[in-house]
Amino acid sequence: MAQPPTPDDEERLFDLAIVGGGVNGAGLARDAAMRGLGVLLLDKGDAGGGTSAWSTRLIHGGLRYLEHGELRLVREALRERETLLKIAPHLVRPLPLLIPVYAGQRRGPLLVRAGMLAYDLLSFDKTLASHRALTRDETLRLAPALRTEGLRGASLYMDAQVEFPERLVIENLLDARARGASVKTHARVTRIVVEDGRAVGVEYADELRGRAHDARGRTHEARARVVVNAAGPWVDEVLDGSPLARERLIGGTKGSHIVVAQFDGAPACAVYAEATRDARPFFVIPWQGRVLIGTTDTRHEGDLDSVAATEEEIDYLLAETNRVLPSARLARGDVLYSYAGVRPLPYTARGATAAITRRHFTRDHAPEVENFFSLVGGKLTTYRSLAEQATDLVFKKLGRSAPPCETARVPLPGASFKTGESFEQFSASFINECALPEATALRFVRVYGSRAEDLLEFARARAHLLAPLDDASDALAAEIPFAFEREMAATLTDCLMRRTMLGLNDESGLDVIEPAAEVAREYFGWGEARVRDELRLYQEYVRRFR
Repeated sequence: MAQPPTPDDEERLFDLAIVGGGVNGAGLARDAAMRGLGVLLLDKGDAGGGTSAWSTRLIHGGLRYLEHGELRLVREALRERETLLKIAPHLVRPLPLLIPVYAGQRRGPLLVRAGMLAYDLLSFDKTLASHRALTRDETLRLAPALRTEGLRGASLYMDAQVEFPERLVIENLLDARARGASVKTHARVTRIVVEDGRAVGVEYADELRGRAHDARGRTHEARARVVVNAAGPWVDEVLDGSPLARERLIGGTKGSHIVVAQFDGAPACAVYAEATRDARPFFVIPWQGRVLIGTTDTRHEGDLDSVAATEEEIDYLLAETNRVLPSARLARGDVLYSYAGVRPLPYTARGATAAITRRHFTRDHAPEVENFFSLVGGKLTTYRSLAEQATDLVFKKLGRSAPPCETARVPLPGASFKTGESFEQFSASFINECALPEATALRFVRVYGSRAEDLLEFARARAHLLAPLDDASDALAAEIPFAFEREMAATLTDCLMRRTMLGLNDESGLDVIEPAAEVAREYFGWGEARVRDELRLYQEYVRRFR
């Protein structure tokens, strides 16, 4: 389970306290722990439960950023894409994308062609194939459902998809914890502790208060030599109440997505098209046997904890998809669920949202507060390089020489294959030898990678947990206690949404929440009050997506 506060942690002096357990905070925790620092990470919710989860689920170089001259960012992202394909091949996989070119659109053939050439040039060290320019006929052979009117051809290129970014976050934290880091979820930082103009720790409170089964909001203090605010869109909230709040750092934009079932003419590859209303590129992406469509890009000034797609945004995505793929004929009732997140972009008072830089930077709060800085921006694709840069800065603040960063070389826990073994070879071997139903075995390797072996061993040691979780899913009962005991889940929402990934099925996990609660009741001895709480809170959590 998620680690509860302990007297040892409250008495210990950490080298680094990290506020925020999204992909940036998780990557920083892993890098810092690998280099020998004493690390504490806290998140007011669950790890990976914010922006990291509500993205377009791509690991990409940012082709669109070329329009704004962000060549260094594109190069960094393409380099990091290659790294993630190596250290997390179970989670990050190549994805072909098709850019159809139509007469009269803002991005004509010459501009698309120039962008593709620049993309290939900036990814000179890639293992993925270079782009191909397709004629109109070649385009329609590849994606016959595309709108034909005005179609002039297309470009086909390669990027990558992270089907479950939630798992990317969790695995970074599992590795960090295995290397000595203390990870505390559902622990809201209420104050940065400052003494003599220097950050010396954090004050935090239990966020599971008010439930019949948990602590009632006790407050704790942890001491640290350096504090990093990696709270993503919540960076400014962490600074609230301090003199540092005078400067606004984050001006996030909202990105909304919809998920629909496979439809007539759904493309086998991802389609990257230009919307007619605002010329903004959007994606139609195969995902989990369904289709993921997004995203929007609008300024967001509201509550960060309950972001949801609006009816207008959903209609926009449906209309644009139907225009590009007319045979889809998608209607509101075809939407299985929607989701939205806020990008932690640098604050700008005015200007088009598309022009806001996607680069990340570190705001050092010295001299007002020494040994305290905030991370602004960041993407799934570049989280590892951001973490490397931030860890180097932490060592500089500590006055120590930084050991070499190893995160680009050492695989994540789910990619711990035998020497010379590929993910494909591991998968084939596991599926053939595990004696599980094929659909279950396939799901195991897709979600857990090589940790599927740990899960299977866990289940076999508790034979009754080898039973299916329910009649409809490919999950096993063992996945529920495994999430709590081995992967830091503290609630059933954590378990379904960010460990087992069952919350991303057609029913948003509402069809499996009761069987999951029953397994937890029997295994952990939960009382009726806790079971009721967990069911209620899960239903409240997914309501905004449906």
